Amino acid sequence: MEILYAILLGFLQGATEFLPVSSSAHLLLAEYFFGVEETGLTFDVVLHLATLVAILAYFRRDLGNLLLAFLGSYGPERGPKERRMAFYIAYATVPAVVAGLCLGHVVETTLRSPLLVAFTLSAAGLLLWLAEKKGSRQRNFSSLGFWDIMIIGCAQALALVPGVSRSGSTITAGLFLGLNRVAAARFSFLLSAPVIFGAGSYKLIKLFSGPGLEGGQYLFYGAGFLSSAISGYAFIALLMRFVQTHSLAVFAYYRFFLTALVLSALALGY
Repeated sequence: MEILYAILLGFLQGATEFLPVSSSAHLLLAEYFFGVEETGLTFDVVLHLATLVAILAYFRRDLGNLLLAFLGSYGPERGPKERRMAFYIAYATVPAVVAGLCLGHVVETTLRSPLLVAFTLSAAGLLLWLAEKKGSRQRNFSSLGFWDIMIIGCAQALALVPGVSRSGSTITAGLFLGLNRVAAARFSFLLSAPVIFGAGSYKLIKLFSGPGLEGGQYLFYGAGFLSSAISGYAFIALLMRFVQTHSLAVFAYYRFFLTALVLSALALGY
């Protein structure tokens, strides 16, 4: 049963990390309402690292080009454009790093209640709905400037709070800035890679500098990791195809529905 829990939660993480519905909220609610006590922040980090593998696999060409440009390996025709975007992603990562260092402990200890998640789910959903209605969707990926990426980077920092969603906040910011859905989603995913890598690596170093894991825990974490990586890749592909022709408002409506479900359950004493 523990391995089944790991697989199910891994699938949930992979599915919700890239859909703008908040993976942290879904994992927190699953733990709260279904009593999955074996999980925790360390397991959350393992699942996030699995989603990083999914990002690296799906966007391997984009990330490879950005890395080559960052290292100065491209010629004068393509290099400056790719190098600028590589530095933009680095700059846009700074707000999330600062927020994590300053507020990470608060989030881990106090901002994990279902009532807070219900509020953030609905508030972020309303912003996503407004972005879909008000955004011009006329700008493409290459039109991003420095202040655009810093605004999106600050939006990513807000995703530290469960229920906000990293992809949801950054896509919402991109839509408000006039990006089309494909450009907003693409930049959101590329921007998430260094943050997930940094946060996951830091947590894993802390984990393995302690007493470590028992044999059974490695199996539990490994099952969750594989499940999250596979489902993450599948849902990246699904969303990138979805945004080409469909509105993201459906995810806002899902957030409102989930909020109502959580509040109803809490009111009934669950």
